[in-house]
Amino acid sequence: MTMPGVGEHRPGTPFSPGTMASAVLDQRGDIIGWDTAAQNLYGYPADDVLGKPARAIMVPVDGRPLFDPDNPNDPDGTGGPVESWGEEWALRGGSGGVVRVALYVLRLAPGGAGGAGGGPAANAAWIIVSVEAERMERWATDQAMLAGLAGQSPISLTVFDQDNSVRWVNPATTEAFGVGRDAWFGLRASDILPDAEIVSPGLRGRSLESVIEQVQRTGEPVIDLHYRTPVPTEPTRPRVWSCSYFRLQDSAGRRLGVCESAFEITERYEAQRRLELLSRSSSIGTTLDVIRTCEELVAVVVPELADAAWVDLAEPVVTGEESPQPDPRAVHRADPKPPRRVARGGAAGHDGGPPEEPPADGGQLVLPLTAGAETLGTVTLARTAPKGPFPDADRALATELIAHTAVCVDNGRRYARERATALLFQRNLLPQELPEHTAVDTAHHYIPSKGPTGVGGDWYDVIPLSGARVGLVVGDVVGHGLHAAVTMGRLRTTVRALAALDLAPDELLSRLDDLVGQARIDIDPKEAKDTDPAVAARCLYLVYDAVHGRFAAASAGHLPPVLVAPGEPAAPLDMPVGLPLGVGGLPFESAEFEIAENSLLALFTDGLVTGARQDPDAGVAELCRTLTEHAGLRPAAIRDRLAASGLPDGARDDAALLLARVHALAEDDMAGWDIDPDPAKVAGARASSHAQLERWGLGALDFAVELIVSELVTNAIRYGAPPVHLRLLRDKDRALICEVSDGRETSPHLRRARPDEEGGRGLFLVAQLADRWGTRYTRDGKTIWAELPIGPDAGNAMGLDAFGD
Repeated sequence: MTMPGVGEHRPGTPFSPGTMASAVLDQRGDIIGWDTAAQNLYGYPADDVLGKPARAIMVPVDGRPLFDPDNPNDPDGTGGPVESWGEEWALRGGSGGVVRVALYVLRLAPGGAGGAGGGPAANAAWIIVSVEAERMERWATDQAMLAGLAGQSPISLTVFDQDNSVRWVNPATTEAFGVGRDAWFGLRASDILPDAEIVSPGLRGRSLESVIEQVQRTGEPVIDLHYRTPVPTEPTRPRVWSCSYFRLQDSAGRRLGVCESAFEITERYEAQRRLELLSRSSSIGTTLDVIRTCEELVAVVVPELADAAWVDLAEPVVTGEESPQPDPRAVHRADPKPPRRVARGGAAGHDGGPPEEPPADGGQLVLPLTAGAETLGTVTLARTAPKGPFPDADRALATELIAHTAVCVDNGRRYARERATALLFQRNLLPQELPEHTAVDTAHHYIPSKGPTGVGGDWYDVIPLSGARVGLVVGDVVGHGLHAAVTMGRLRTTVRALAALDLAPDELLSRLDDLVGQARIDIDPKEAKDTDPAVAARCLYLVYDAVHGRFAAASAGHLPPVLVAPGEPAAPLDMPVGLPLGVGGLPFESAEFEIAENSLLALFTDGLVTGARQDPDAGVAELCRTLTEHAGLRPAAIRDRLAASGLPDGARDDAALLLARVHALAEDDMAGWDIDPDPAKVAGARASSHAQLERWGLGALDFAVELIVSELVTNAIRYGAPPVHLRLLRDKDRALICEVSDGRETSPHLRRARPDEEGGRGLFLVAQLADRWGTRYTRDGKTIWAELPIGPDAGNAMGLDAFGD
């Protein structure tokens, strides 16, 4: 018969219903019960075996008797089965094959399973349970493994219930954590180990309960979670475990809880942590900024090595000053100024500041930051409870990290000192204050590069010229460093010297180009280590004429200026751009432009518009937008707006900016007369000058001007060529300019006449009376000019008292 209630096979133990095969025998040894599992195991249908002797069905193939008339287990002598309790037998199956099984033979009491009720069950005498031998072996192995894990395994095992409380622990867990077995049950991990923390990078900051709940909910295991905690037996020595979590469920798939397996990896974890910290030391000293370097050290050591850290540096180290010979024992003695705290940091729950005393139950480590025999500062590392003092391995690691930092800080200090020296040198080469000029209202700005060198070769200049004119210059030397700064000083001096000759912009650049090329030729290739930075230097020279309201400009490889006319948007000028200086022998071209009163000119180097974008067109467009927006402001205010907008960032290259608001000379400040080339007309020229000075209220200059006009007009008539023209310019309250032009390019020369000579003293007198004087060549000839200062003491300033009354 088939046993009722037996369904499909379900996983479980070998003795689960549907897995173990059961056969019931009567007193005579005939089969009276044969369940579905027996039918599947042996291959005999129930109808084929019921009522037949079991000895004919369950036949051993190795000759051993399973049924023995002399069986002591069968006192009635009916030939029942021999005693077996899990012994392995090889029996013949229904298909002729061999079935290996483990047999369990149970002798029933008189009356059998059915009692006195009658029927087949009432005659039952034996129950034979058969389990497939291979299944039995696997199960036995599993049981041995579980028993070993439960009682012998060195791996800690903990089972958490569905509410995350501890349900079971093995002896290894109680031994490792020093907590008795009974103390675990019903508590959560955080109740037993309140100072524990997860230190795995992806799970840092999470609670262990949240991880267990995640495994409970999703069924996805968590492998190799690093868990750090002190144990009750050693509260000052945190240990680290590698933990894995997986969900437990029964054969029906019902959740039972989560199992945790853990083993200690403290030494391995600490060694790996130290190696990782050493590898991260490459992130210390990425810049030459000493403060940034100290911040990078703090970022490396917190929180892996310490809970808090701070760095104190001697003041000269921070400022880049030359420090006195220090006492290597204490930073406070190294410098009379107290050390400055430049970096600090702390882990969660700690502000990174120094406590008044070492942290309770923790530790504090103070190490000097030294370079050679000089103490640059100190580094303090602190640990708070439950972490203990720094072990020797951590001290050695901290010492190595700080030694690396000290080298970087010393390099940064030396760089800061050298950079400050170079910047001071460069700024001294640049004009400290631009000269005031009636024709222009100027503002300037210079931004050194933020790169390692910092110092570059950009420059700007404003050069007063004759005839109410002014020269505006910007230039850019190739390269960076002191060499570029020195070259910039050479070029700036040369430009000022050439500008004093009143050269046109194209001619000035041509002569400058010749000088740069000649300097390159004079360098011996065997001695030259680098190309002269002056070669390929760029320069823009512009001359504004306040009398005519126009300017001329020429460029040697330089960006054109930007013009902002009143009521118009800013735009770069369309002008020819020649080759950089020293590159080729091609001539430069000047371009002349009419310019309206109060127009704004912006001259700049490429560092201003390139920056980190590396797109000069976009930078020029942005500059034009800013200039258009603030065109109505004074140049100084516009410069401040540009600096605030971040446009001149100086990220990759230094940058120079020169802004100039132009002003034309008023008609009332100019007077001119054409002079006939007749010596008799000199008196009329003096009279015209006298009358004009009276109208301007400059009678105090009458004597000097008459002498200058008389000398210059006489020389123009005698040695020059028509037409001869006299012009007086009043440059507000600054100067009076007297100019005499003629059509011949020959220029007079100043010389000292001997006592016996009657002539040759005219230009000497002009030089004595005038503040400045010179010759300016034009397309039609030349102009001799003399400039006299205007003021209440102008006569004495010119030395007129030497001539008496």
